[in-house]
Amino acid sequence: MQELIDRLKAEGLTEEQAFKAIEVIKNFTKEKFPLFSGAIDKLFDKYGPKGDDDFMP
Repeated sequence: MQELIDRLKAEGLTEEQAFKAIEVIKNFTKEKFPLFSGAIDKLFDKYGPKGDDDFMP
């Protein structure tokens, strides 16, 4: 996940914007592939920010 965030930041997004973009992609994918929503959540949760690493208070 950090590699994706770094690539988005290299394209000019802030870290907060990169996390939001990933969240939008995650939700879009879950809407389009509802059968895989549990797997998608697990994938993004595994590589997403941890509670201490949360970028928004």
